[in-house]
Amino acid sequence: MHLAYPAVLAVLLFCVGVYGVLARRNAILVLMSVELMLNAVNLNLVAFDVWLSRAAEETLHSGQALTLFTIAIAAAEIGIGLAIVLAVYRNRGTSDIDRLRDTAEAHESPTADDSDAATTGTPTTDGTEKAEATA
Repeated sequence: MHLAYPAVLAVLLFCVGVYGVLARRNAILVLMSVELMLNAVNLNLVAFDVWLSRAAEETLHSGQALTLFTIAIAAAEIGIGLAIVLAVYRNRGTSDIDRLRDTAEAHESPTADDSDAATTGTPTTDGTEKAEATA
């Protein structure tokens, strides 16, 4: 079998993964697209390992060993990533990436003027007095 067949398949898998990361709005689908990209890399590692082992007299199978490490890292990544997505879904009620980014930008940090007014007990613009901060 030629090296071109698995290489073309790996390129197609990687392109589908990149499209999924860039176009999807659901965090779980983005994680699945990252997994597709990692699987494309694994396919390339194994294909080049087989191709290079035919040319070399000593076969080390380093590509297959790297694939096992990549699979282990991908399993840990998907476990942690899925736990984070589930925690965000429980807190926010959505896993839509754009809506999560919008809610994060809506919570702005207080400015220096607001923090000074809060510590001195000065009246605000709406007529109410802010309480003094006791530390």
